[in-house]
Amino acid sequence: MKWKDALPVAISVIVLIVVAVVERHSKLVAAITAVMPLGAPLALWIVYSANDGDPTIVADFNRGMLIGVLPTLGFIAAVWLCARIGMKLIPMLAVGYAVWAIGVGLIALLRQLAIH
Repeated sequence: MKWKDALPVAISVIVLIVVAVVERHSKLVAAITAVMPLGAPLALWIVYSANDGDPTIVADFNRGMLIGVLPTLGFIAAVWLCARIGMKLIPMLAVGYAVWAIGVGLIALLRQLAIH
């Protein structure tokens, strides 16, 4: 495994450790750390490197990430609403992932409709 392949994994682990440590002092800072844009730049770096910096490929990938954020926002909103009504963690996550999957499905459906 090359270092550039392992770096995204290492950074992700570091972020999880930071969230676990910071959470004890500030829930807000931990939450901001948890959602800060780390995965996106790392993914862009991988796509950029794998495609010799081809701007068309990088732009297409970035558009996909922009669209992909919408189901993720749905996940976060659903989990927040579930927490507000007192759900336990596993059901909260199940509802969140169901909302996320529906969002991804809608995006896929709209894409198919746009192609035809």
